[in-house]
Amino acid sequence: MTDILVTHGDMRSLGYCNRGAREWFARHQLDWSQFIDQGLPAPLLLATGDSMAEDVVAAARERMSCEVNDGR
Repeated sequence: MTDILVTHGDMRSLGYCNRGAREWFARHQLDWSQFIDQGLPAPLLLATGDSMAEDVVAAARERMSCEVNDGR
């Protein structure tokens, strides 16, 4: 799981808005700018213990699974 990089696209695929996400990142002391520019490792998000983090990590896993199956 350490290879999963969660991106802004993963968050948006769930319909999460930027305003709410920025507030969530601030509440959990995570770097919003880094997330937008590079993504963040799944374990960092999961360490929050928040169900929204679990959902966005699941979306990233699904994206990566599709990319592997597409030969990317």
